[in-house]
Amino acid sequence: MTAESLARWQFGIVTVYHFFFVPITIGMSGLVAALQTMWVRTGNERYLKLTKFYGKLFLINFAIGVATGIVQEFQFGMNWSDFSRFVGDIFGAPLALEGLLAFFLESTFLGLWIFGWDRLPKRIHLACIWLASFGTVLSAYFILAANSWMQNPVGYTFNEAKNRAELTDFGAVLTNPVATVTFPHQILACYMVAGALIVAISGWHLWRIGRADLAAAAHSPAAADGDAHEDGPDALQRKTPTTDDRGTHRWALRFGAIVMLVSGLGVVISGDLQARVMTEVQPMKMAAAEALYDTAQPASFSVFTIGSLDGSRELFSIKVPYVLSFMATGDPNGRVEGIRDIQAAYEKTYGPGTYTPNIPVTYWGFRLMIGMGVAAMAVGMLTLWLTRRDRLPTAPWVRLMFVVLPFLPLLANSFGWIFTEMGRQPWVVFGLLGTASGVSPGTTVGEVATSLITFTVIYAVLAVVEVKLLLRYIVKGLPDVTPTPATDDEDEETPLSFAY
Repeated sequence: MTAESLARWQFGIVTVYHFFFVPITIGMSGLVAALQTMWVRTGNERYLKLTKFYGKLFLINFAIGVATGIVQEFQFGMNWSDFSRFVGDIFGAPLALEGLLAFFLESTFLGLWIFGWDRLPKRIHLACIWLASFGTVLSAYFILAANSWMQNPVGYTFNEAKNRAELTDFGAVLTNPVATVTFPHQILACYMVAGALIVAISGWHLWRIGRADLAAAAHSPAAADGDAHEDGPDALQRKTPTTDDRGTHRWALRFGAIVMLVSGLGVVISGDLQARVMTEVQPMKMAAAEALYDTAQPASFSVFTIGSLDGSRELFSIKVPYVLSFMATGDPNGRVEGIRDIQAAYEKTYGPGTYTPNIPVTYWGFRLMIGMGVAAMAVGMLTLWLTRRDRLPTAPWVRLMFVVLPFLPLLANSFGWIFTEMGRQPWVVFGLLGTASGVSPGTTVGEVATSLITFTVIYAVLAVVEVKLLLRYIVKGLPDVTPTPATDDEDEETPLSFAY
């Protein structure tokens, strides 16, 4: 393998791994803020328990997400220095604002929120988590603006003497049509992930409570322990479920399901708008997403296509008429250009070469993104049905459903980004800089391979740490929020302590 291939693998692994944490951080920060708002407004301890319970899971995810994000930025200097030199003048502004403004909001006010329990006035403490949540969203916008410039370069001039792009209109970069449609699509997808996580966790606890009820009704104390024999004796430092736990988890499950369904509907609508913009600025990506080799009017949506191993021709396909034309143009009879015609046009514009991305990866990445998102919404609707009229889910298969659920929108997010980046190939900056031209010229295969193996091993260890921490606190269940009486020793000189 070449240094370029290894560098691409390394950037892909680091980016995809980091992106597992991003949707959870963005979505959970907003939902935790919403739960705390309900507590402040109503005084109901149910919402305080949920705030602290899911707030702790959010903090674990945030900490490891920050660590992996820092490593990701090192890639620009390590393996992609020519790319950094080319886009540095453009990327400098949004990424600087992301660090100085957005991340400042996240880290500063999240710290105040963590250590401010029972020390700050309730409403000021609540404002801290909202500001931290706003910081995560603002951070996402600046990063998406930078990435959207790679998809659709605007607001720049090309300096031939220095062989680099130079910023001329920062407003154009921030209002790039790709960024303005990608932002709501991505943020709503993040809330889908967070909603699914709440459904899965509270649903699993509710399933345990339901199984305990069945065991009690059958006068079988052994069955009341449900799955303890599977998880090991020390695993489960579980408290006995209470009536209050039942009501709290049921409310949280339905709350998460509604969030997942509403945000999922928003993802569908924003995704439709995004497809039309993509057709306009990157027609090859849309054609590759559908394995549409020949221009069609009207164009059919491919439900399932089998192509040749090299991705050059279609062998078998199941299609729905008119749907692709509507997705791409808003008109059921609209004309959609095919791969072969776009390739010929690009050769005339950019010179000889292959301008077609990896068709199987692009095609299936697009379908896995849509399929897993739709499956998550279906599970959300099923969850609402299973818990109607105070019912509890008790069937054995429901437990597996809750275990699988969070992975559906999370992987849909990841496949969406894989499709976005792979569909742009062979460009690292569309129409301006080829991916092969962005690699650091001085790196060797051995150097890239060493860093690739090192990062992969470190990330595998971090994954184990993350999962263990999350499972430990998920299994423990809702926290006790009984106020701790103040002692005579506490005064204004008492140092801040971690609230959890």
